[in-house]
Amino acid sequence: MSTQHTQLTALQRALRDLHKQLIHLETQYFGAAGSPLEHLQLITNHPHFAWLQKLSGLMAQLDERLEDEAEIGAEEAKAFRQSLEMLIGPCEEGDQAFRAKYNALLHDGPELVMAHGAVRKVLATIG
Repeated sequence: MSTQHTQLTALQRALRDLHKQLIHLETQYFGAAGSPLEHLQLITNHPHFAWLQKLSGLMAQLDERLEDEAEIGAEEAKAFRQSLEMLIGPCEEGDQAFRAKYNALLHDGPELVMAHGAVRKVLATIG
């Protein structure tokens, strides 16, 4: 297993926790979601959660790539890092609409801050 595969696997785990924390906070702001299936439908279809789809999509791409048997090169790993930094920072040219919502939530949840720190720590090891 390559260094890049190991790094991206660590990133995958850190992103899952970050995503979970974001959904948890957004669900608190949205209100009661009902059953787990109703909650999933809200997360995937309701406009309140729509901004998270950019992160969810990037996570899906990462999952698919890690399932592929082909070797992951340094440039490919770096591209994942850059795509993520466009969303959560520090890339200045990033998605400002996503970043505004993300940064607002960072002020509301210590667990989210910890998850963000874990993702940043993994990103620092990539390329």
